[in-house]
Amino acid sequence: MSSSPAPPMTVPEGAEKCTIAAGCFWGVEHMYRKQFGNKGLYDARVGYIGGDSSNPSYRAVCSGRTGHAEALQVLYDPKQVNYRTLLEFFYQMHDPTTANSQGPDVGSQYRSAIFYHDSEQEKIARNITSKVNQEWWKGKVVTEVLPAGQWWDAEAYHQLYLDKNPAGYECPSHFIRRFAPLSE
Repeated sequence: MSSSPAPPMTVPEGAEKCTIAAGCFWGVEHMYRKQFGNKGLYDARVGYIGGDSSNPSYRAVCSGRTGHAEALQVLYDPKQVNYRTLLEFFYQMHDPTTANSQGPDVGSQYRSAIFYHDSEQEKIARNITSKVNQEWWKGKVVTEVLPAGQWWDAEAYHQLYLDKNPAGYECPSHFIRRFAPLSE
């Protein structure tokens, strides 16, 4: 497998970013592409964020010593889908109640986190996290809400991994949970 970096993402005019970590990034990317592929998603990239090492490799992140999380960065059209909807989906598609793990994947690289890009995103992320903690997950949410620092694209072979490898590994905790709509 090649360890070359993925080509950079082209950012269309007016596009916004949503950066989240919800365990193994292959399944997270696959689920977001499936859910929002024709509903405002321009692109989704897997990569690393939240740590203290520069240009980390997958192997280094998997060691748990970089501080980085496996994450997804979604580039979306806010005229077609809003940040709140992307975060509500985030809380439906993974288990935000387990610290540093998703299913059998254990380590800080598999933590649940929202990395906001501006004060408006921070406000929405904290509000949604509070609501889902009260209404859906009954006080058990451990998701971190943090400023987005430096993003590092994962190696090219990780991008669209489950599209290229349909029988590849998917974390068993990645599935859609059904909840009543959140209060406004």
